[in-house]
Amino acid sequence: MTDNLFILNRASTESLQLQIRRQFVSAILGGSLPSGAAVPSSRKLAIQLGVSRITVTQAYQSLIDDGFLSSKERSGLFVSDRLPLPLEEQKPEDDKATSKSINATLRIKHTPSHQQNIEKPENWRDHPYPFVTAQVDKSLFPIAAWRECSRQALSLNAMADWTEDRLGTDDPFLVEQIRTRLLPTRGIHAREDEILVTAGAQNSLYMLARLFLNNNTLFGVENPGYPDLRNIIQMIGSRIRYLELDEHGLIPDQQLDDCNMITVTPSHQFPTTVTMPLERRKEILEKAEQNNIVIIEDDYEPELNFKGSPAPAIKSLDRTGRVIYVGSLSKSFFPGLRLGYLVGPAHVIREARALGRLIHRHTPTNNQRTMALFLALGHHDALRKRLRKIYKNRWLEMKDALTEVGLSFQNATGGTSFWVKGPDGLDSKELSRHALNLGVVLEPGSIYYFDALPKKQYFRLGYTAIEKIHIAEGIQKLKQSLELTLRP
Repeated sequence: MTDNLFILNRASTESLQLQIRRQFVSAILGGSLPSGAAVPSSRKLAIQLGVSRITVTQAYQSLIDDGFLSSKERSGLFVSDRLPLPLEEQKPEDDKATSKSINATLRIKHTPSHQQNIEKPENWRDHPYPFVTAQVDKSLFPIAAWRECSRQALSLNAMADWTEDRLGTDDPFLVEQIRTRLLPTRGIHAREDEILVTAGAQNSLYMLARLFLNNNTLFGVENPGYPDLRNIIQMIGSRIRYLELDEHGLIPDQQLDDCNMITVTPSHQFPTTVTMPLERRKEILEKAEQNNIVIIEDDYEPELNFKGSPAPAIKSLDRTGRVIYVGSLSKSFFPGLRLGYLVGPAHVIREARALGRLIHRHTPTNNQRTMALFLALGHHDALRKRLRKIYKNRWLEMKDALTEVGLSFQNATGGTSFWVKGPDGLDSKELSRHALNLGVVLEPGSIYYFDALPKKQYFRLGYTAIEKIHIAEGIQKLKQSLELTLRP
């Protein structure tokens, strides 16, 4: 082993022991530490790396336990000879032949990487004014409570419930929590066989599109709306109708007449944040019943209303089983968790479960059990209450800051973002480039429009990832960016 084989990052959140182990595994599997190679003693490596001997000893023991290293009496430690050797490198001519063979036989039928998507700078956390959406302030998450739920889920008694392959079924404990604690707050009452746990709202939308759409169906989507849903529909090949909105959300007029299915975001329209009033929800449901339309209700951020009382979900008003409800367990709290749920007629859930089995079998059951405990022990309710208070203060601060600089925005009752209309002639993509130079991260609005000529002066500002004390200053920087963008 050379002296510079390992480099430890003492500022990393990963322990030194895990760093040593990880780099040994990488060196062994990568071939730079071949089978049979001698490994330094724990004392020698500890001196070389400047760490305690116990740290190295524990790393070595874990590598021995997992078969990466072997100990020989009176000789020391060696790389195990039972590991598969790395594949030999192919000769250039072999690579060329293989490339020709692949090009001749594998022909990709869809290219989703060519579709337009919402984009955010990967390093958005490095900027002082991250007005990004669908991200959170990680300091607000109750990590101790989540860790305790994880510990309980990993207990010997609970492990039997989630270590096995459930063959497409969900954790009954989580389903019961969704059925008895979450859905009643939206006015929805459902049986166990009418609920499916999914890998987030997007996974739910994809499965529903797969089940209901083909090239003969007409799917109505809100415009502006969710780009990923548009991309899903285009890939499947269904016909799309872009549905117009007003200050109350989706307009239930003749534009719905020929649609087989529509999607709607009534709690906070995506991306404009408009909350649909109860009467409009009833009108949409009545229109769907008259024209035999299936409704997908994406209940986006229902818990974040800061003015007035939240309206009941359209699903709660449905008496004919035509509304399929899409909910999220993580979007406003912990988006990286990727857990959501579908609620619909039992026969629809049965088919969605069978499709999910083909895609991912089921969402990770250890995460399901941890979330079930998080709900059952009241941590979710406590977090929702705490975040609502903090987010309301940030929402009001953002509202005041935008008003002060003279920017107009969509009037809304809540949500985690603001839909802002810039001056006529503004290109929000150009604005985002100028803003980034001043440390401001925003989202251009044109990606949300599906017209041939999108409205470029709109953009989106989120506040969940930025502390309240930085909002007003960030909006002032945004104003400077606007002046630079509009300068002749």
